[in-house]
Amino acid sequence: MDACLSVDEIVRLIAYELVGSRAKATAVALACCRKTFEDPVLDALWETQEKLLPLLKSLPGDVWNESGCTVSGSTTRFPHSLNRSTRKTFERLPTALEWVRFRKYARRMRRLGGLGVLNVLSPEVSSVLQLCAIDEPLFPRIKTLDLLWPAKDSIPFIPLFLSPRTTTISIKFSSPNLSKAIVASMIATFPKLCPDLRCIDLDTLRDDPTITAAVSAMLLTTNRNTLRRFRVDSSLTEEAREVVYTLPNLRAFWAVIRRDTPLPSVILPNLTDLTITYEQDSDWLQLFRGATLGPLVAVTFHSESEQIGDLLEAFERVALAASVQNTLSTFILYTSCSWNPNYPSLHQFTRMTRLIIEFSCNDGCSSTVDDDVIMNLARAMPKLKILKLGNPPCHEISTGVTTRGLVVLAHHCPDLFSLRVHFRVASLEVPPTVSGMAPNAGSGVPRRICALKVLEVGEIPVPEESELIVALTLAQIFPHISNVDCEDENWFTVVAAIVVSKKKIDRSSKEHPLSAPRSDFNGTSIGAALGDGT
Repeated sequence: MDACLSVDEIVRLIAYELVGSRAKATAVALACCRKTFEDPVLDALWETQEKLLPLLKSLPGDVWNESGCTVSGSTTRFPHSLNRSTRKTFERLPTALEWVRFRKYARRMRRLGGLGVLNVLSPEVSSVLQLCAIDEPLFPRIKTLDLLWPAKDSIPFIPLFLSPRTTTISIKFSSPNLSKAIVASMIATFPKLCPDLRCIDLDTLRDDPTITAAVSAMLLTTNRNTLRRFRVDSSLTEEAREVVYTLPNLRAFWAVIRRDTPLPSVILPNLTDLTITYEQDSDWLQLFRGATLGPLVAVTFHSESEQIGDLLEAFERVALAASVQNTLSTFILYTSCSWNPNYPSLHQFTRMTRLIIEFSCNDGCSSTVDDDVIMNLARAMPKLKILKLGNPPCHEISTGVTTRGLVVLAHHCPDLFSLRVHFRVASLEVPPTVSGMAPNAGSGVPRRICALKVLEVGEIPVPEESELIVALTLAQIFPHISNVDCEDENWFTVVAAIVVSKKKIDRSSKEHPLSAPRSDFNGTSIGAALGDGT
């Protein structure tokens, strides 16, 4: 046994298994009693951090200003305010010995990411850390930096958290109105600090020539052979466009197409994920008609045009010419205008697992999704897991899916997990009998294995005193439903009733195992919905 524990790979495997299984106390105890476990356990504990606070706590309390921490004898106690990530400033500089302790943990971190992860640091603290790390990176082994909504005054210090080993940079800014000079100068440092970048994600950038120039310069100086992912919502210079549309190993790409922007030929043989933001009609899709594309799996469109036109038809023509229908599993489209999509254009994409099309109801409900639309989509796309058509449903529903459409959807798409669609609550008010919900092999009842758990209903109202009936019907169509995203308070009653009705259905299924007579569904909405033999 001792011989085995002298092998570093085995010790590290044990350390990572313990930390991964949440047995951190056991891992720490091993590290304390056996020297060979110390480094592997510390590496496992510090490898991924969502906050900087644990690392800051490695510094003594008297480093912080008096209002920020309390020191009692040899014990440092961080106050509740610091534990809540309140910004702190230094009372004094860390000593050389204190910095060694800080570095002991910092050098083990490989991934840093989370919401406001840098916001705990005041500019003063960031400046001190920058001064202390002048000779080497603050996190010499950091591979992934993932920041969500960094504070404005923390942006200039983002390069401080990078290293030559960093391969992934992902930043979602809180607003596009941040200082263009600060953001541009920060972006420009990436290739020099991280010579082997593989993934660059920058979201919510300002549409400005300064940002365009900085992003383009970053792309042109990044190692083109290592770059696998370039998802940056910024337009590019002509030189940068010529490069990015022919990167040999690029797998994920965000293209921003401005009006009257000349586009080069597309040769992306390994591309699997394509996002496009555009502000004109769909003529730009012709760019991809003769393109060399890889096995495209996901496409996302952000339309900034006032008129979206016949985008789905145009996409269908281009996609079929490139045989994309054989690989595409995700189609997402966002537009702020009202729209009446031609959904049959998507029926060729039978491998679809995620279909999201968002459009506005601000000028009156524009959703025309009815039973025919939803049933045809369900039959064409039996692998669907996420289906969202339109924005969160409004209360002005002129048309919508009924019980029949929901039943057929559940029947054909058993893996469906999340659903958002305009539907008519009134059609749910005559549910079939609960006792007949356990089907036999010959019945046409929707499968009990339908996986749907999340239903977005938005502003759709539930008439008072109909909550229980609506809950019973939904629980029968979607036996696993557990979350209803709503704005009408009556839906909370529906959710509570669903929990009760699901228990009742489960008991009924046990009492009548696989023997429920088909006649229990004759004349009901569910029986009629599946009367087409599907």
